[in-house]
Amino acid sequence: MATAQIDLFDPTTFERGVPHEFFAWLQEHSPVHWHPGRKGRGQLAPGRIEIDQRGFWVLTRHQHVLEVSKDPELFSSERGTCLNADLVEADLRLMQQQLIHMDPPRHTQLRKLVSRGFTPRTIGRLEVHVRELAREIVDKVAPKGECDFVTEVAAELPLLVIAELLGVPREDRWKLFRWSNCLIGAEDPDYGNPMDAQIAVMELFQYAMALAEKRRREPRDDITSTLVHGEVDGERLSTLEYNMFFFLLVIAGNETTRNAISGGMRALCEFPEERARLLARRELLETAVDEMVRWVSPVMQFRRTATRDTELEGQRIAEGDKVVMFYGAANRDRRAFPDPHRFDVAREPNPHLGFGFGVHFCLGASLARMEMRCMIEELLRRLPDLELAGPVARLRSNFINGIKSMPVRFTPEKGRS
Repeated sequence: MATAQIDLFDPTTFERGVPHEFFAWLQEHSPVHWHPGRKGRGQLAPGRIEIDQRGFWVLTRHQHVLEVSKDPELFSSERGTCLNADLVEADLRLMQQQLIHMDPPRHTQLRKLVSRGFTPRTIGRLEVHVRELAREIVDKVAPKGECDFVTEVAAELPLLVIAELLGVPREDRWKLFRWSNCLIGAEDPDYGNPMDAQIAVMELFQYAMALAEKRRREPRDDITSTLVHGEVDGERLSTLEYNMFFFLLVIAGNETTRNAISGGMRALCEFPEERARLLARRELLETAVDEMVRWVSPVMQFRRTATRDTELEGQRIAEGDKVVMFYGAANRDRRAFPDPHRFDVAREPNPHLGFGFGVHFCLGASLARMEMRCMIEELLRRLPDLELAGPVARLRSNFINGIKSMPVRFTPEKGRS
């Protein structure tokens, strides 16, 4: 396979589907692969649109993604985590106020502020309520016999949950949905353009500041109150730090789980024998959820920057080089997963990297797993014959493995207990 055939900068490459054949070729022939730079518009940074895009090292093997994830001192997030954007210093300083663009110790300090709200024990206490929300969502679509799975099912649950956790009124959740789509879909004309994304950032920040002002006066048991009243080294978060934290929680709290649910249900539709196993053996739901995350890999990649000259798999990497970890590739590496291109709801062990690894392991992983489990279980119980009813529209993005719409049909209320 000619490596020049694939442009990983181009979001259209992924609109047609994740290029798994190309990644498998790289794993065998060029596991630490240099991708040349190009001129052209980069992704949105809150402030500017970048033009020049430097080349980067492509990592596709599970082992190498682990190595980079384990060493934030050598492979830093502070120089940016976006594949496409090489930020000027002013924008870089702005982005460094967000958790995913921080390294320890600052990253560790800020993460501790909200981490107690996302522990498995805390999430376990939410499960009864999340199951009720899942039932409400299925109640709305079950009599219809058809729906758009993304907007009417998959998006609803994480939106409702993250809104409640943040203290956002339920009726405002679709504002979060719209802002998320504009920001993640800045390169997709169905969702807008980079200018729309800049406007969405400003609207999101304004909303966050208004909510913060309410919580200063009337604190509640929600994450926004924690961010407003919490301290790091005896100091409150700055307005920018608070806005960036709120921004991250809104996006990460709904976008990735939405796509994991959508992609997971799509896999169950496309592999009916695996759905039959799951229907017959509900105890496989835990492993099935992790397999869905592995299979979908909702976040396709994150970037790090080498802080000094080093080597990986014998390949010299210079100080300042961009190193990009492709999680979807690593999650189908035959060295880590037997029969990696098979969707297997009983897969164990499953050391997938769908939630990342190391200091930047997804803060909401336990919440996402629980939401997926509740929603998939409710769908299997109520709509066991749900199937695809038309073309699946994919997001035009090289960052999020997203589905914009997925028409489905089913026998109304079949199997309801």
